[in-house]
Amino acid sequence: MASAAEQLASNLNFSAFSKADELKKRIWFTLGALLVYRLGTYIPLPGINLAAYAQAFNNQAQGILGMFNMFAGGAVERMAIFALGIMPYISASIIVQLMTSVVPALEQLKKDGEQGRKVINQYTRYGTVLLATVQAYAIAAGLQGSQGIVTNPGPFFMFSTVITLVGGTMFLMWLGEQITARGIGNGISLIIFSGIVANLPQAISGTLELGRTGALSTGIILAIIVLTVAVIGIIVFVERAQRRLLIQYPKRQVGNRMFQGDTSHLPLKLNTAGVIPPIFASSLLLLPATIAGFAQSHQMPAWATTILSSLGHGQPAYMALYAAMIVFFAFFYTALVFNPKDTADQLKKHSGFIPGIRPGERTAEYIDYVLTRVTVLGAIYLVVICMLPEFLISWAGVPFYLGGTSLLIVVSVTLDTVAQIQGHLIAHQYEGLIKKSKLRGGKRNR
Repeated sequence: MASAAEQLASNLNFSAFSKADELKKRIWFTLGALLVYRLGTYIPLPGINLAAYAQAFNNQAQGILGMFNMFAGGAVERMAIFALGIMPYISASIIVQLMTSVVPALEQLKKDGEQGRKVINQYTRYGTVLLATVQAYAIAAGLQGSQGIVTNPGPFFMFSTVITLVGGTMFLMWLGEQITARGIGNGISLIIFSGIVANLPQAISGTLELGRTGALSTGIILAIIVLTVAVIGIIVFVERAQRRLLIQYPKRQVGNRMFQGDTSHLPLKLNTAGVIPPIFASSLLLLPATIAGFAQSHQMPAWATTILSSLGHGQPAYMALYAAMIVFFAFFYTALVFNPKDTADQLKKHSGFIPGIRPGERTAEYIDYVLTRVTVLGAIYLVVICMLPEFLISWAGVPFYLGGTSLLIVVSVTLDTVAQIQGHLIAHQYEGLIKKSKLRGGKRNR
């Protein structure tokens, strides 16, 4: 079966793609949904003086708002209806997933299959509304407190801004779910991906302009290019890397026939968590920025000002906390998506075993042992990829869009989407082969 799949994968071409009508519909739906998202990032909030806002944003663009703007696809820079982006939904997902490991009732829902998953998803939506409302109110208060940005300050502006921003986030959440169900790839990841890619040309031109004016030397620009290419190569290599555990199946007898024992492999990805840890870590680090945002005109306690300033982009506390969160979420998300005990039980149920390891509990312990060490390497890889360019950004003032997090998201989402497209093409070719064999069988019967 594996060799047949590889044969089909190697034979994929434009001819096969042209015949896959279902796949083309999914791709067109995905592109249309992402186009709607991009259009929404250019629709500004009502009651905003865009010239005054642009000046205020430029004064803070090199702070953490620059990263917020990156994940929002440039919507923060334009204070568009999608300025909150999809981050409140991601933050709510983190909180709910953490609670499923602590609250027994949620843990039971997680074990209840599809019905329990729907209930948990509903709780996530409620959490998204709550977080988005808090963040939207903070943004509205910050805008209203800044001189000259709001044309008609007052309760109506506060209400309309909160409703618009929360509605924008909920629409993006729904749009992401629709892409996942009816399109290609993970909808939430693709929304973040499209926002980063759309602003990459601007970031590249900005970097070249810094080189032209002498703000960045030619050597630094060449180093950025080399580092970017190297980071992309490392991401592609590691995202495809696996630790394969040999699985053996004993000989079995069916009737009077004896079937030879088979072997297969249990693949453990080096980075099982994928792009989730840096997205989760960035999402949580952006929450304090919402409080600060445009609230410089408001009097804040000295301790709050100290904490918020220490969490600024490029600050040591920010770097340390970002790295720690990446490591934590690498292990946490891996534990969520891969359960060694369930895998060991499935192997035992089908009479499979790892050579030299007793089936059952010992197999689960061995898989957990290997997975933990693989995840350590994956977490180190994520920290290096995300932090190395961050030091360059902090030191040389390179735009945020050229950071390791953005490259990791772009490359990982691209690999995942291409893999899904190939999977659909392989399934389509298999269906075609089955139909042909049935037609031939019917002709022979006649």
